[in-house]
Amino acid sequence: MVTGIHHVSFKCSKGEQLKKVIAFYTETLGMMIVRQWGPDWDNPIGVMFDTGNGIIEVFSNAENDLPQGVIRHFALSVTDVDELADRIEKAGYEVFVKPKNIYIPAENPLVARIAFCYGPLGEQIELFCEK
Repeated sequence: MVTGIHHVSFKCSKGEQLKKVIAFYTETLGMMIVRQWGPDWDNPIGVMFDTGNGIIEVFSNAENDLPQGVIRHFALSVTDVDELADRIEKAGYEVFVKPKNIYIPAENPLVARIAFCYGPLGEQIELFCEK
């Protein structure tokens, strides 16, 4: 039986790209590293970031350009969309959908505040705060 999503995994290049990924997820988004492995702390092969109810895992074993796959985006549940979108922009990343309120008129309507940004690997991240 499925109980949830344990982790989402990305790949990136070693060196500067990995350092940029670690800085984005820890310093900009405020996530903690829960696991890191590889030859040494400064040159990891893999890193796991705690999202609060799951994991984002990054492997630094990509050799070539990273093609865009079929995943459109992933959403992070946040407490303040506007504040985090501002931090992301100040860190030099593009917020391509500015914070806004949405309403999805389903049988069980959904009201939320959202924004979308690009992460350091070009991944599309939705900031999501359900009202």
